[in-house]
Amino acid sequence: MQIDHIAIWTYNLEALRNFYMHYFDASSSEIYYNHSKEYRSYFLNFDGDCRLELMEMPNILKSKNDPAKNYTGLAHLAIKVGSRTEVNRITEILRQDGFKILGEPRTTGDGLYESVILDPDRNRVELLA
Repeated sequence: MQIDHIAIWTYNLEALRNFYMHYFDASSSEIYYNHSKEYRSYFLNFDGDCRLELMEMPNILKSKNDPAKNYTGLAHLAIKVGSRTEVNRITEILRQDGFKILGEPRTTGDGLYESVILDPDRNRVELLA
């Protein structure tokens, strides 16, 4: 078995889509639009099998969770960028472009090299070597 996709509700569909396409080289499906529900979505593909579904629909409640703190539910997305150099490079680009860096590049206790940033909707994203 394998995970097919992970989905995120947003009120900022195009910005979130553009973020993952620009910084992480994701490719996007055509937009799906259900007129009766005013539901729109994209599937984003990376180099692996798991996809990211971005969804937008009026009246979806906004999360009141603080992304700097942990809470139940989806904790983070982890994107493998290939090397320590890439973790550092992408982290710096995101910083320069005004995105919040929650965790500076570092080696974790289990030996992974990572940084942690917030996407435009304040979802945690780990960049892994």
